[in-house]
Amino acid sequence: MPRDKAAEQLNDFKKSVTGPARLTTGHGCPLADKLNSLTVGPRGPILLQDIQLLDEMAHFDRERIPERVVHAKGAGAFGYFEVTHDITKYTKAAIFSEIGKRTPLAVRFSTVGGESGSADTARDPRGFAVKLYTEEGNWDLVGNNTPIFFIRDPILFPSFIHTQKRNPATHLKDADMFWDFISLRPETTHQVSFLFSDRGTPDGYRHMNGYGSHTFKLVNAKGEAVYCKFHYKTDQGIKNLTASEADDLAGTDPDYSIRDLYNAIADGNYPSWTFYIQVMTYEQAEKCEFNPFDLTKVWPHAEYPLIPVGRMVLDRNPKNYFAEVEQLAFSPANLVPGIEPSPDKMLQGRLFSYNDTHRHRLGANYTQIPVNCPYRARAKNYQRDGPMTIDDNQDCAPNYYPNSFSGPMDCKSYDDCKFHVAGDITRYNSVDEDNFTQAGIFYRKVLNEAERSRLVQNIAGHLISAQEFLQDRAINNFSQACPEYGAAIREALMRLKSQAASHTAGIHAAPASSAKL
Repeated sequence: MPRDKAAEQLNDFKKSVTGPARLTTGHGCPLADKLNSLTVGPRGPILLQDIQLLDEMAHFDRERIPERVVHAKGAGAFGYFEVTHDITKYTKAAIFSEIGKRTPLAVRFSTVGGESGSADTARDPRGFAVKLYTEEGNWDLVGNNTPIFFIRDPILFPSFIHTQKRNPATHLKDADMFWDFISLRPETTHQVSFLFSDRGTPDGYRHMNGYGSHTFKLVNAKGEAVYCKFHYKTDQGIKNLTASEADDLAGTDPDYSIRDLYNAIADGNYPSWTFYIQVMTYEQAEKCEFNPFDLTKVWPHAEYPLIPVGRMVLDRNPKNYFAEVEQLAFSPANLVPGIEPSPDKMLQGRLFSYNDTHRHRLGANYTQIPVNCPYRARAKNYQRDGPMTIDDNQDCAPNYYPNSFSGPMDCKSYDDCKFHVAGDITRYNSVDEDNFTQAGIFYRKVLNEAERSRLVQNIAGHLISAQEFLQDRAINNFSQACPEYGAAIREALMRLKSQAASHTAGIHAAPASSAKL
């Protein structure tokens, strides 16, 4: 099928250069391995000395002003979390201390790749970020509407997001960019299958689930720890849009999801979600047949069942969108005692990236903005000054530590639990971990026949805009997940190409008859 110049931009660039240039850091140092972070052992954690990763992420965090680099288009609301089940045997976090306890919260829903003016109904993961204002500080549970993600190493995140954005030459979305990266990184197969299924276009924000996605660690009052995942299931029921419905709404009401959420709350139809955890012991993690810290994998519910915890309700719309939603800033690093990070590589990368982004986008004192302020705990530390210092700057308390003049003291009882890490330090290649088993299970066992058909059609409808060698490489990945999956996509592509060829032939065909002079 003929391709226009915009679609051919990457090919034209490739022809214009003699070969790839030497890859370097921002200060010109050559790079030996651009695909893997520096970790202790193949499962992490990541080292702070990985200056290559820090260089990549720090620059990426500053690429857009002032719009969010990702999750630019979104909606926010406020409400509360209420504990309904006792999980104090797993965690000492005060938010879960007793049944019936309520904690105020803020939520921001979003699309991921589009700009602030993009359509709410685009085929895209949906951000689902929750800020809980606890008496021990703010806890941010920053996740999506899918339990997995495209990649498992954060060093790939800037490149992945670039493929979701616009071609730097044409300023157009580019199928070649998307499918080139996706097909080169087979670990994306699982999440791409989610993305092009019905789940890729949820019917607004009220009718989708949320997931913390990452593996976290819960620690109880005795210092005993387990790994966990967080889930929040919609009480409104799952509803999705068909591809045609989503496309129609993109043209007629691009703010459909924002409007739906606002109107539901304004009408007193308060949306709610039931909150669950999954738990895995250290011993189970050691014996797990897959890496439990891999963000491209789910924990099977049959082995790690959902444990009910509480209920989240949204009952207030923002009073001012800019003040309470645009300035609302989340970070997975905002944890409270009893909830800690795991060796999840993607989580570890986000621990640095998010707060760094907020300091760039909103300023060094972004936590003083009312919607971000830990108002139930009040910050007491030795950070001072900086642009937009809008509180009392901690008055006349000493600004150094240690001191002899009653400045805030550290609290040993809130220390993180100890854990042992051992392994050789190198950049472990994660591309050959099991990339296809769970994607195959999703296709064969999670989806029904009609859902599989729509998934195949959605992928083919997008993949047809990419070059043929990218189509072949992508189909090979889907085929490794399930041979029938790949074959169905290839067959759907062939039908689309045949239809396009017939349409083109019809346009260029000579008239069946012509008038005689």
